[in-house]
Amino acid sequence: MDPTQIRTLMEDQLRLSRRLRARISELEEERHAPVAVVGMGLRLPSGGDGVDLDSPEAYWDFLRGGRTALSGLPGERPGLRAVYDPTPGRPGRSYVGRAGFLSDIAHFDAEFFGISTREARLMDPQQRLLLETSWEALERAGIAVRRSDRLNVGVYLGMMASEYTERLEDRADTTRIDPYYTTGGGLCFGAGRIAFVMGFSGPVVSVDTACSSSLSALHLAVRGLRAGECRYALVCGSNLLLSANLMVSLCQSRALSPEGRSKSFLASADGYGRGEGVGALALMRLDDALRERRQVLAVVRGTAINHDGAASGLTAPNGGAQQEVIRAALDDARVGPEEVGWVEAHGTGTVLGDPIEIGALAGVLGEAVHERGVPLALGSVKSRLGHLEAASGIAAVIKTVLMLRHGEIPAARDEADGELNPHIPWDELAFRVPLRGGPWPAALPRRVAGVNSFGMSGTNAHVVLEGHVGAGADGTAAAVPSGSGVELLTVSARDERALAVLAARVRDRLRDTPAADLPSLCHTLRSGRVTFARRLAVVGATAAELAEALERAAGDAPRQPVTPADAVRSVTVRVTDDAERLAPALAALTTAFPGLADGTPDTTDDPTALLLRLLGRLGLRVSPDTGAPVAGGLASVHWDAPGEVARPLLGGGADDAPARFLEALASLFTAGADLRLEFLYGPSARLLGDLPTYPFQRRRYWVAEPVTGVRGEDADDVSAESRADLPEPHDRAAVREYLLAVLTDALQSPDPLDPTRSFLDSGGDSFTATVFVTQVEENFAVGLSPADLPLDLPLAELFGRLADDIAVSTGDPAQAVGA
Repeated sequence: MDPTQIRTLMEDQLRLSRRLRARISELEEERHAPVAVVGMGLRLPSGGDGVDLDSPEAYWDFLRGGRTALSGLPGERPGLRAVYDPTPGRPGRSYVGRAGFLSDIAHFDAEFFGISTREARLMDPQQRLLLETSWEALERAGIAVRRSDRLNVGVYLGMMASEYTERLEDRADTTRIDPYYTTGGGLCFGAGRIAFVMGFSGPVVSVDTACSSSLSALHLAVRGLRAGECRYALVCGSNLLLSANLMVSLCQSRALSPEGRSKSFLASADGYGRGEGVGALALMRLDDALRERRQVLAVVRGTAINHDGAASGLTAPNGGAQQEVIRAALDDARVGPEEVGWVEAHGTGTVLGDPIEIGALAGVLGEAVHERGVPLALGSVKSRLGHLEAASGIAAVIKTVLMLRHGEIPAARDEADGELNPHIPWDELAFRVPLRGGPWPAALPRRVAGVNSFGMSGTNAHVVLEGHVGAGADGTAAAVPSGSGVELLTVSARDERALAVLAARVRDRLRDTPAADLPSLCHTLRSGRVTFARRLAVVGATAAELAEALERAAGDAPRQPVTPADAVRSVTVRVTDDAERLAPALAALTTAFPGLADGTPDTTDDPTALLLRLLGRLGLRVSPDTGAPVAGGLASVHWDAPGEVARPLLGGGADDAPARFLEALASLFTAGADLRLEFLYGPSARLLGDLPTYPFQRRRYWVAEPVTGVRGEDADDVSAESRADLPEPHDRAAVREYLLAVLTDALQSPDPLDPTRSFLDSGGDSFTATVFVTQVEENFAVGLSPADLPLDLPLAELFGRLADDIAVSTGDPAQAVGA
């Protein structure tokens, strides 16, 4: 081999080596990719004033205040009240009379989520709260949940108990058990229902590691995002106190504080206080969040989980294992111990647990904190909310995200709490449990925090978070032009009442909106919200103009909902042949909305084709039409509504082109067009996270706890008299009325069913279909198969098919009446 060949071979090997090193570096970066928190939803106790904490803002106000969220045993928890006895040690009794109770777990918007009254009553309230908080977290992230889109969202739920269905159980009488007993209470169905209702396609996992459940779920979600298993992730935690059994068991082991409060790191610590709540985090990879202009609330830098292993007992904490999991999370985050400024501790307030946790923190962070000269602040929200058990990790993470975002550390104890735990050598540690709130230490160059969560089953979890610095979602505050100078604002809801509430909240928000945020507010409401049947759309140049226009629109006569039959599916466009005036108007349009033009092929030589492509990008089926545009404009759009409707699409020139274009889109939106408005954003627009979320309607769904010894009704309750009331099988009209009544009863619907809606849209599913058909077959011969009765048929057609089949199956159809 001559020198030239050797040199060529060496150069090839060097290039290959560089590529391999680059690939290894790339894989290493993927393994440690930061994850953004982009949305949060929550229901947490507030302290018995009848109003739960239901937004990040309300939670932050609570954290900065001084009260606890504890309250007495609610009247709707008769089981807990029945076993209460303040004397510790009594068999079968609980000495706990206070906890962090939610004030309202019975009310739910079942219709919004397409769930029948029957199923909603039998669903664990945790599932209902998880649906609402997950929806809110995604709305605050600006992620519109259209079921048909099959979004690649993973659902990771931490939940350790589902006690609601216990009230249906009686070994001597099983008549209260129905098909929804299984799906209403199983732990796996909490996560599965979220994905089913919202149409997600990513991984769905329910995690039970006791008190570390939701932080373990967060760990799995981060791994899933880094591995590309999902684009978005919902991390949820849930806990409700509905059964006396666990309360009694914990009291028999003296794990609970008689006062019902977790006194984290205090000398008076005497056990933990229980609490309930539900929380949801919307996560995505940081680079994706920045690319999509989403608001980044905080960044998950690293996570880790492990197990205590051969500890002194199954439920006893292991300080060595806790040190290992904290080190592993710091390594995953590539963060040094000297950079940590806050630790949200597990801090249950137990004599055994608190000193072990502080010892583990000292073993990992203590030396670095001493050397830097800035004390490490720590505390636990359990001392305020109670220990939310499976949901405690999610409550702790949301608190920490808020602290990082605001750059503030709230007080972790009060003067009235007394001395700190004397079994912890505070004098030897550079740790502090702050008595008063204050700013994040300015001496620390980064806002980094850790969150501990340790499960009674031995599973430990630690998460490292960092604040995200930057005025915009991309971390910059560069001045950019505002775009068109005029904005389109859209609001929609399922019913008129919700629409009025949402419009009023948006109007109030507009009145507090700086001019620089207006494009972002409108863009978020257009693209980050699902469009429903009742709609409002207004156009204006300022927040005040939009607020006034929205108030006028909301005050008009009630609008009929847009039904699929009414929706605008296609439009035609008439365009002027004056290319000299048309070209600058289109240029003004693409300049105002660069996202609309992005990816559109260059057709500047054919302005008509460009305009059609822009409309097509908004989801419209467009075709050109002959004739002059209406109102002397450069272009107009036409559709059937019924009867032809026409609106100017472009005005007389470039100056008013964006405004006319948005006004036309507003008319199409309210007419029912399925517009994809996510591309309609200006240069400065980004997604905001603090806008009003959907106002769920409140209807009560509740199964009361039965009194011991009371049995259900006799199973054989179909009397001869009731059979005599059945319609004649040949009377099709009467049979259709009968079928409507049977289905209404099967769904337990408090309102009359709409015959134009389908079985599925009315809240039915395979279970209620079985109940419905079985009841009909008990009284009539039915020859149709399930394939002949698709559940997406309108009820009127479904009942018609069944009535015809019943008439034919029982005799001569010619004898039928009312056909």
